[in-house]
Amino acid sequence: MLTAMVTPFAPDGSVDLGGAQRLAEHLVDRLGNDGLVVNGTTGESPTTTDEEKQAVIRAVREAVGDRARVIAGVGTYDTAHSCHLAREAEAAGADGLLVVSPYYNRPPQEGLIAHFRAVADATGLPVVLYDIPKRTGVAIEVETLVRLAEHPRIVANKDAKGDLEAAQWAMARSDLGWYSGDDILNLPLLSVGANGFISVVGHLVADRIRRMAEAFHAGDVCEAIAVNRALLPVYSGIFRTQGVILTKAALGLQGLPAGGVRSPLVPATQDQLRVLRADLEAGAVPLEVAAA
Repeated sequence: MLTAMVTPFAPDGSVDLGGAQRLAEHLVDRLGNDGLVVNGTTGESPTTTDEEKQAVIRAVREAVGDRARVIAGVGTYDTAHSCHLAREAEAAGADGLLVVSPYYNRPPQEGLIAHFRAVADATGLPVVLYDIPKRTGVAIEVETLVRLAEHPRIVANKDAKGDLEAAQWAMARSDLGWYSGDDILNLPLLSVGANGFISVVGHLVADRIRRMAEAFHAGDVCEAIAVNRALLPVYSGIFRTQGVILTKAALGLQGLPAGGVRSPLVPATQDQLRVLRADLEAGAVPLEVAAA
């Protein structure tokens, strides 16, 4: 169980490293996350500097110690820059790397293979691929995943493709660890072989997602379905608009470190906050919690 962690910002827009540490401790010690992904999409990586990214890794590493894994997002549309970020993440204490497909330039499959292999060769850290074509404009095809799985440091895939057929074939034909990267598909992906989650709503309900998985693996499918259905208002509610916006708003409602968002993202409106409160209440998410 991993949560793709937001990057808390101070009122002046700077990175709130103390807030990041308090939030990381809460996610690990209160909600039971096995790991945290920092500097990913939910961490607003497109608008944080390289120096800020390294500072966040160091701060979160210090906060969670050996109680949780720290996975650093290092993927960009530039292979050389991604390799640089990978080396910096390793030096800052990351346990592994999350590498999204290059976005905007939409490389062919051979370009994806060259890119991912180059990043995997840049450090000694394990690599989790990140397949999210609705953001990147290009999907990692099954055959490409199978070929990439041959690399000794490419060990897993974060699946946000929304294609259960492709997921099943890729899992059947490779030994990649498989992480649901689309919360609404957590249970469906688990049912066809996924073995983990890299979740956004894990900020709020990581403990309940874990309970769903434990019930499923114990053979209590009815309980797993019940837990999953109870989470539907949270799964859908956090993504009524861009997920970072409402995740940070939800954390703010709970009194946890989050702060604002960086442009071009904008804060949640009052109407969005009203609907968010209703979604969280429907999903039995407590408000006004205290950080660990």
